[in-house]
Amino acid sequence: MRLVAVRVTDRQGLLPLPPSERPSVRLSDAVLDERMRGTRFVSLPPRSVLNSPAQTGMDFWSLNPYVGCEFGCTYCYARYAHRYVVERAHDAGKLDDAELRDFRGEHGWEAFEKRIFVKEGILAALDRDLRKFFRSNSPTVRPSDSVVIGTATDPYQPAERDFKLTRAVLERLARYEGLSVGVITKSPLVARDADVFRRLAERNDLEILISLITVDVDLIRAFEVRSPTPAVRLRAVAKLAAAGLNVGLIVAPVLPGVTDDRRHLEALFRAAREAGARFVYASPLRLYPAVRDRFLPVLEERFPALAKRYRTAFASQGAAPRAYARALQRRVQRLQLEHGFPVNRGMVDRYEKRLPPVQSDLFATAPSRRESSPAHSPPPDYSPRSTPRSDAVPPPP
Repeated sequence: MRLVAVRVTDRQGLLPLPPSERPSVRLSDAVLDERMRGTRFVSLPPRSVLNSPAQTGMDFWSLNPYVGCEFGCTYCYARYAHRYVVERAHDAGKLDDAELRDFRGEHGWEAFEKRIFVKEGILAALDRDLRKFFRSNSPTVRPSDSVVIGTATDPYQPAERDFKLTRAVLERLARYEGLSVGVITKSPLVARDADVFRRLAERNDLEILISLITVDVDLIRAFEVRSPTPAVRLRAVAKLAAAGLNVGLIVAPVLPGVTDDRRHLEALFRAAREAGARFVYASPLRLYPAVRDRFLPVLEERFPALAKRYRTAFASQGAAPRAYARALQRRVQRLQLEHGFPVNRGMVDRYEKRLPPVQSDLFATAPSRRESSPAHSPPPDYSPRSTPRSDAVPPPP
């Protein structure tokens, strides 16, 4: 049979071809829920959810079920992730200019706390990632780099009560063996999932980190506007510890001149010990440019003598000065010894390539770069001081 080229001269009556790409769903049309105070929860189906070390610059993989956080901690570095998602949505035509202003806020940071993106369909994206990493459709046993949940959002913020994305992720990971999983949160809601954590811990290395910078409620209300009180977080530690789980505190950020004196830190270590925590990590504040507009006005209001010193210390860098960080580490390690906790350098000791590869590494094949938030490391943080105390860690210059 001979194939003959035919020229179509009359296109009337031909069915139109569908567009090559599906039309973009506008974010303003994807609102799932709204609180009375104006917080909106917006659907953001992900193509991929595991962020690789190559993307973030960290020694672990990260997973964040939400973008943005209702707790509104003034020092939170993850505002970058929210702004990145919003600007990409604007570039893709999912937000017009007026909506862009709404999704960024008057000063560019407010919407992080009031426009929360919910990664609907997260399990489908996770399955795709895991199939790629495991090179298989079924669970298998291979050594892996760590996966940390909650590096750029709180996975147990109030939205989790309704959407249950974090629980769904944990249930899926519990089907695997040989993983190293960390979870970071400020919320007592984490205790809800003790049953899933127990299943996950049976065949995997699990660490639950409850974030708490001080037991002083007034300071918590100043710097963490809508976060849970210290008492309820410590009760969550006690519940998880009683369930036999590997749970501890992460004191991050330590705020120079505010929470870095021995009195504040010792109270935290004592409370952690009484709650049954197995470890305490601590690290100083990181004050990136996008965070300063949120954090410094609060600092100036509560500790006016410190504001100028912070601006000087962080003028050319986001990290705490090295001399300050070293002095703080020495103080923390002394307290770890005194209170019977393992001495460590913070999360660095846990997540610095801790599982040696055997056969082929779980994540040996790096995924292609994808639409995920930019580099966001786990909670490190720092801060200066106003009136020096006799036991104070030397503040930055």
